[in-house]
Amino acid sequence: MSRMPSHAMVLAAGKGLRLRPLTLSRPKPLVEVAGQTMLDGVLDRLAEAGVAEAVVNAHHLGHMIEGHLQGRTAPRIHISREDTLLETGGGVRKALPLLGERPFFVVNGDVIWRDGKSPALQRLAEAWDERVMDALLLLQSTASAVGYEGSGDFVMDQLGRLRRRKEGEVSPFLFAGLQILSPALFANTPEGPFSLNLLYDRALAARRLYGLRHDGTWYHVGTPDDLERVEAALAPGGEPVF
Repeated sequence: MSRMPSHAMVLAAGKGLRLRPLTLSRPKPLVEVAGQTMLDGVLDRLAEAGVAEAVVNAHHLGHMIEGHLQGRTAPRIHISREDTLLETGGGVRKALPLLGERPFFVVNGDVIWRDGKSPALQRLAEAWDERVMDALLLLQSTASAVGYEGSGDFVMDQLGRLRRRKEGEVSPFLFAGLQILSPALFANTPEGPFSLNLLYDRALAARRLYGLRHDGTWYHVGTPDDLERVEAALAPGGEPVF
């Protein structure tokens, strides 16, 4: 890709059920970690990368998302309101008219990462190749993900092509919540709620789903206990941050 994507979709509509009781009174992306809301952390990174326009979807306590983002100018914010929760794929599909005709970022609104030698968003943009890719996912090593205790998501070959973890298998990588998607991937998708996993499966079948290994640190905040561990890791004197 010759330049940074100009548009991004930030997924901020979920209910954050596992982070209750904190998410009874605020959306999960507005929970603070190390003195900053997770949503602001994502939007600041997009602005630093030069992304001009960001669509943020809102459902659970969506008025708080809208109020919080009033006045932000970088990136320019568009709110995509969801009266019915549309899940990840349906949420992006609804926002497509605001995302332009070129490949765009999709970033989870509750993801926390620290860059390695180069910004992760820049590395994704440089690695994108629309001749062979419909989706490029940032992947984190399961062994070094702070707060993560799952079995991973993907196995990656030497060219970066992905396959899903088989049942009973522990895979080396998990999806880190940052990606570039082609608008063409959404052709003939259903109206209403659906997961981006539907599109990953399409890309997998066409051998057009690729991954890029994150070279910094990544933090998982799913539960209040996770939040406590991540806060400790990010505190002065905690785990080193890249």
